Amino acid sequence: MTSKGDLTKARLAESMLELIQTSGFSGTGLNAVIEHAAAPKGSIYFHFPDGKEGLGVAAVDLAAKQFEALIAEAAASTGSAAETARAVIEALATIVGESDFRLGCPVSVVTLEMGAESERLREACATAFESWIAPTAALLEAEGVGGEESRSLATVVVSMIEGAVIVSRATRSVQPLHSAADIVADLIGRRATTGGTR
Repeated sequence: MTSKGDLTKARLAESMLELIQTSGFSGTGLNAVIEHAAAPKGSIYFHFPDGKEGLGVAAVDLAAKQFEALIAEAAASTGSAAETARAVIEALATIVGESDFRLGCPVSVVTLEMGAESERLREACATAFESWIAPTAALLEAEGVGGEESRSLATVVVSMIEGAVIVSRATRSVQPLHSAADIVADLIGRRATTGGTR
């Protein structure tokens, strides 16, 4: 059974994650997190003794798990790695568009803002990206793309998705994400068909 304390800790991480998406890491104050989470004052330092950095790591970890779950869900409902990638990108396009371009990838936000300032946050972001690259590579390997090639292609796919989210927010258009979905699906389809050869 989940304790009240665990629920509060989870709520704080969820609030931090949402606020990072809309206000950035630097622009998110601890008081704003407490207010957003409707949590008691002092609860952040009780659950996260290292303060904002620890809360940021928890938020990045949560974002990683959410996107990893999105990949798994798409893989379970589609018939190929190409269609899985398309489904994931289209889902992101919906999220970005429906948020009026306020929501993006919190992991990229934290990486850009804090990657050179906090080794702990940089490592959390690197781990998050790896948690998306690894299952993508596994899907590619299952379709005959060699191990080294599948890893490289999975890294390119995740990088392209991240870039498309940023460009979509900047241009206030989901077209970059739709275009990325088409290109990524085509690229994966061709590589899978040829077993990873060019």
